[in-house]
Amino acid sequence: MSSHHIVRDDQEPALIIANGAECSKELLGQLLEWSPFVVVLDSAIERVFELGIKIDVLLGDFDRGFTPEYYLNQQYPLEIVYAPDQNKTDLEKAFEYLIERGHKAVNVIWATGRRADHTITNLTNIVRFKEQLKIVIIDDHSKIFLLPNKFEKWYTKNSIISLIPIGEVTGIHSENLYYTLTNDTLTIGYRTGSSNHVAEDGMVIVTHESGNLLLIESFD
Repeated sequence: MSSHHIVRDDQEPALIIANGAECSKELLGQLLEWSPFVVVLDSAIERVFELGIKIDVLLGDFDRGFTPEYYLNQQYPLEIVYAPDQNKTDLEKAFEYLIERGHKAVNVIWATGRRADHTITNLTNIVRFKEQLKIVIIDDHSKIFLLPNKFEKWYTKNSIISLIPIGEVTGIHSENLYYTLTNDTLTIGYRTGSSNHVAEDGMVIVTHESGNLLLIESFD
């Protein structure tokens, strides 16, 4: 089994392919093998087609001389979603599209690497949509998601876990992490829970009272 540990939820998550650094073919294959609903941002479409990936939706503002007929001839059926709002990123528009279709969960790849501004925006957007969509951002090195107020998951000893606040997070408690948190406060730019690790094989429990707390599982 791959170290990425991709697990099905109650509803099969959709998949968004953004336009950051590409992931490995192994990870891409794992996510595609369940035949999810696949949305690709227009800026990544050429790279995606070169990999021979079957997609369901092509979404974006198409501000680079887009010709819909060309892509419809490449794959059929294919839904073309024109989303011209310049006040939102294409990834935000893709989240909104999935919410409108009733999706509850989505995995996102190619959303990190390359431009730092895009990476930071993509990660913090997890918070904006937290009430409507469970978002997991995955690359070859990390799996990133927002924690509920109480989180429990089984990990192997020495698994690397980082707790990164978006803003300020208060009342944090942890169990089975090497660096224990007891009624702690983490604040972005001042104190974070980066590069912690699991003390022993078993359940890790993290609770917090207020704020938005990202968990990052690192694979290397």
